[in-house]
Amino acid sequence: MRYLPLQEADRAVMLQAIGVDGIDDLFVDVPAGKLLDEPPALPLGKTEMEVERELGRLASQNVAAGSVPFFVGCGAYKHHIPASVDHLIQRSEFLTSYTPYQPEISQGTLQYLFEFQTQVARLMGMDLANASMYDGSTAAGEAVLMAHRITKRSKAIVSGGLHPQYRDVIETLSKHSGKVMDALHADPLGQEDLVSRIDDETSCVIVQYPDVYGRIQDLAPIAEAAHARGALLVVAVTEIVSLGLIKSPGEMGADIVVGEGQSIGNGLSFGGPYVGLFATRQKFTRQMPGRLCGETVDAEGKRGYVLTLSTREQHIRREKATSNICTNSGLCALAFTIHLSLLGQTGLKKLAEVNHGNAVVLADKLAAIAGVEVVTQAFFNEFTIRVNGDAGTIIDALTERGVLGGVAMSRLEPHDPSIRDLIIVASTEVNTDADRAVFVAALEDIVR
Repeated sequence: MRYLPLQEADRAVMLQAIGVDGIDDLFVDVPAGKLLDEPPALPLGKTEMEVERELGRLASQNVAAGSVPFFVGCGAYKHHIPASVDHLIQRSEFLTSYTPYQPEISQGTLQYLFEFQTQVARLMGMDLANASMYDGSTAAGEAVLMAHRITKRSKAIVSGGLHPQYRDVIETLSKHSGKVMDALHADPLGQEDLVSRIDDETSCVIVQYPDVYGRIQDLAPIAEAAHARGALLVVAVTEIVSLGLIKSPGEMGADIVVGEGQSIGNGLSFGGPYVGLFATRQKFTRQMPGRLCGETVDAEGKRGYVLTLSTREQHIRREKATSNICTNSGLCALAFTIHLSLLGQTGLKKLAEVNHGNAVVLADKLAAIAGVEVVTQAFFNEFTIRVNGDAGTIIDALTERGVLGGVAMSRLEPHDPSIRDLIIVASTEVNTDADRAVFVAALEDIVR
């Protein structure tokens, strides 16, 4: 059926049915001065070819990550994704029903989600994982809410090393649920004292590992201090490849581990869609948000997969649901599972070693530049440098020279003058010696 716009007579009938005199009456709740007096200066219509041409012109103003030396990370990372991943995620065996309520027609979806859960739990050193979340930041917010439910307390202590955007999500959820967030200030030097802030009202302490500045720290003392006061340790991992080389959060006493799985199987894609990871201890299973897939046998004794737990608000739990997550990042989770399966345990470790090695080489070269100081000492594939000048201005200058040289911390914390000279730099397996040479030469010329 063709789309036919409404006529004035149609609008009049609709307005009469809802009891208003005109279209403007539908916007009476919008504050005065917020509505435009006239339509914006946009063309009323263009042909398909004209639209494609205009969008192409606008897109050409972007600097694509693969077109220049690229050292941006800070929560989203450029890794090589084998062509086999894109091929395999399109296999019909996996592309079964979107929402697997009927297991008899959803075995492909349920099986890969089951395998995905297993992989995430093993990576994080936890007992079990759910069938994915939207992204790392919302997973972190859900983890804090889960800690409140478990401990029957209302205060979350947030490390200054947590990604500011993750912190903002937690702050929003805390504000609208009547909870308390005790957030520490930015801490590029690793001098914050989380332990002394834990009290009997604390439900959880949330830290990032490696943190937003790239630091790797031993989380065991924080876990011990939290547990001694009846609180939980929540750990956020934004670079999941790091767990191929460093100790898992579970080994250090974490109670809930969340993360961003974009690094494995999923491209940068201008910021999404990504895939949130969520794992916890067995005893907290029923407080975990989202869904949990399990393995069973059918009436004939053959192996099969089902939704074991699905306590969402649109199911029987209603207002008592553990989450308002109404789906999972299914295709992204499948890409994650296939890529990690292709790597295997040995391949993931080798990939992590290459990442770390590349970052060490780059850090040494940058440290040799007058006017540049490497702030982070123990890191995986990301570290922070202090530059002689405004970090944002220097990043812009690097971009003009054809180098995407990292993230100015002031972009994430615009109101904190103490970090205006900090740049977070990431170096993964995609960076070459030539990329590093171009970056170093450009930065040396700029800060000279």
